[in-house]
Amino acid sequence: MAVVIYAPHKDGHHDGSIAKHTQAFIRKLFEDDTLPGLHIEPIKGSADPKVRTGRVNDMYRAVLFKVQAAGGQPHYIFTGVWPHDEAIRLALRSVLKTNPVNGLPELIMASEVPAPTAPVADVHHVESSAKAQPGPLLASTGADVSLERLVGELGIDPELAARAMSATSDDEIMGLAEAAVEWQGLALLDLAAGKTIEQVRTSFGLDGPSGVAAGAGDEEKLLAGLKTPTALMQFAWLEDDEELRQVIEGGDFAKWRTFLHPEQRRYAESVYSGSFRLSGGAGTGKTVVLLHRARMLARRAPAARIVLTTFTRNLADALRRDLQLLDGDLELADSLGEAGVFVTGVDAAASRVLAAASPEARSAAVEQVLGVGGNRATRHATDASTAWRDAIATVGDALPADLRSPAFFAAEYASVVLPNRVTDRDGYLRLRRPGRGVPLGRNQRSAVWETIAAYRAAAAVQGAVDFGEVCAIAAELGEAMPTRVADHVLVDEGQDLTPAQWQFLRSLVAEGPDDLFIAEDAQQRIYGQRVVLGWYGIRIVGRSRRLSLNYRTTEQVLRFASGVLSGTEHVDLDGEVTDDGGYRSARSGPPPARVAVSSLVDELRLAAEQVRAWLDAGIEPDTIGILARDQRTVDRIARGFEERDVPVRQVTRGAATRPYPQLMTMHRAKGMEFSRVLIFGVDADLVPARYLLRGVPEGERADLLQRERSLFYVAATRARDELVVMWEGEGSEFLRASDGAQSSRSPSSST
Repeated sequence: MAVVIYAPHKDGHHDGSIAKHTQAFIRKLFEDDTLPGLHIEPIKGSADPKVRTGRVNDMYRAVLFKVQAAGGQPHYIFTGVWPHDEAIRLALRSVLKTNPVNGLPELIMASEVPAPTAPVADVHHVESSAKAQPGPLLASTGADVSLERLVGELGIDPELAARAMSATSDDEIMGLAEAAVEWQGLALLDLAAGKTIEQVRTSFGLDGPSGVAAGAGDEEKLLAGLKTPTALMQFAWLEDDEELRQVIEGGDFAKWRTFLHPEQRRYAESVYSGSFRLSGGAGTGKTVVLLHRARMLARRAPAARIVLTTFTRNLADALRRDLQLLDGDLELADSLGEAGVFVTGVDAAASRVLAAASPEARSAAVEQVLGVGGNRATRHATDASTAWRDAIATVGDALPADLRSPAFFAAEYASVVLPNRVTDRDGYLRLRRPGRGVPLGRNQRSAVWETIAAYRAAAAVQGAVDFGEVCAIAAELGEAMPTRVADHVLVDEGQDLTPAQWQFLRSLVAEGPDDLFIAEDAQQRIYGQRVVLGWYGIRIVGRSRRLSLNYRTTEQVLRFASGVLSGTEHVDLDGEVTDDGGYRSARSGPPPARVAVSSLVDELRLAAEQVRAWLDAGIEPDTIGILARDQRTVDRIARGFEERDVPVRQVTRGAATRPYPQLMTMHRAKGMEFSRVLIFGVDADLVPARYLLRGVPEGERADLLQRERSLFYVAATRARDELVVMWEGEGSEFLRASDGAQSSRSPSSST
């Protein structure tokens, strides 16, 4: 029986047309690599004697490498499937070797061999030549990077190292990284971002023991290297053909779920003494780490009760789907308190806790939170904004005009009143209000409390609670339980949770090792107010790390999106200003296109033409995302595209999935990704949404505008390969912030 290691090359045929034949081929390879039908054959005159090809069908052959230590099983590194003649040509020049400096395996396919450069006979000589070039980027980082150290301490290919030392811009480094062996390219990106060689060695696990016995042969060294964390970025050890089937059919998520950067793997598998926070910009793989960690915890202790949760039900559904893609055999729990991984939205989990509580316990919790007893919490209030407007009207002129805003009261209630369990006027008058932008004097506080009391009184008549109250009541119930209902809680999109939601999550699991693992990005906060976890019993000081390498978005799109946020300050869950130093992409692509039009009719026409051009170019329909600021604009786009015979699918809760381009609001796109994204209606009055600012107190306007910036940033970073931004008339002020990071062109000019 053979061992199969999956290392797909980007140019191989992994699509549905050949997938079944590929699976059948590898299934047979698992069972018996000597079967005559496989035609596993060496290539005469090949650059690497380990290379083989195998017959997939009459037209296609697989390119593999066979590695077999003395007396051991045969190991096959499967790289992909190509038409017969192309596979032979590729195999002739491809090489799998061990890096002599660090022991890492390096797979160099023929198409990746660097173009020849000047001979590198003497490292010291080439280093001095590189330094003589104007403005060498790596030498200017202050991290003591030299050609000699790149080659001798990291193991970077000498020719690649010489080119890197001569590079004078990020774009040059990006070009070198994309053509290099994967780990070497990523190491160069780290160095260009200012990391030291020592930090890169630590990040890639190059300082640990090699795991190779003294006197081991070349095959043993290669197999040992294939098991290192850095090698696992590129080489996946498949346990059976079912795992291979999931990888081949998994689409774009397959590579993410199979291959982790060593730094990501460390966060996914480490044991922490308490709560841990992992932050990072869009596309850095926080959610992927979270999914791998859920699987690790479940495998480590099958009886463990693991809660995997996030802000919305849609995102929770996506987590559940991706977790099943990651491991179809993973035990998923049906409810809180069961062994396995329970995937849920935070509000849904809180509702379950309320439903499971006894009437007596629920009444006591309601009294603690709201100041009145009774068995409320039987249903949710349907429209909190309307309820706040009614409460404001009840108080009348006693409330200052600049505070007559439902948005202000919703934020005050969620950020101050509920987490502090305020039940009367005196309690509210004494309370500190950290993080609130609107200062309140005593008379103002009294009027605000009268409004809150009116809001609560109306809800009591209806026997209803809002979602924030549900979480606060559920937190009271959880804190009163003799034992907690979970052993581990993993939280995605933590920046959007409210204080009451954090208190509820804290109540689910006792403080201790690996209790809470939190993924967040302050720059993507599009819903709630700023929160500092230490205020709510979640201590993460000293246990926080940040990912900085973007795997999803191209460097060009990342520059555009980051430009939108320029000049703004974002505070993380530690209460610290986020540090964006070193945030960069591992991919390159076309610059975002900015398309200005004079009328809505033209915008709809050009948008439809762009989407049709992508479809005609063979882009998978459901990998195209069309985003807009609000539902009204989404409906307008749907009608416009229908009139122009361009099919789209509006993404709404419960909508049937069909292979059409996906149309949705920017908010709904949170947590999703697309190969191509078109953002429609980026007009001055809509992005940011000016109607949201009406009646908002001056002290809260800056935070609301920041959330609007973050929303546009989220929308832009949904694009993997290409981004088009359109507007009618005057464009958004956010576009001006990103000037210089993009180009203008007509739509559909590139695919």
